Amino acid sequence: MQFSTLFLITLFLMTFVIAGIGVKILLKRNGEFAGTCASQNPLINTEGEPCGLCGAKPEEKCKNE
Repeated sequence: MQFSTLFLITLFLMTFVIAGIGVKILLKRNGEFAGTCASQNPLINTEGEPCGLCGAKPEEKCKNE
């Protein structure tokens, strides 16, 4: 009985989170999220390499817009 209760609560929470992400994508312009250029993140790009997606250097703005 406890397993099924925990399973249903987990299923409900996961459904709620996935629905929330879906709503966020629908409300964003063109379904894009801000800050998707990897060169802008100092934790990911420690060597200062340009972005593989748009070619922007860390000091430049993303060229993918």
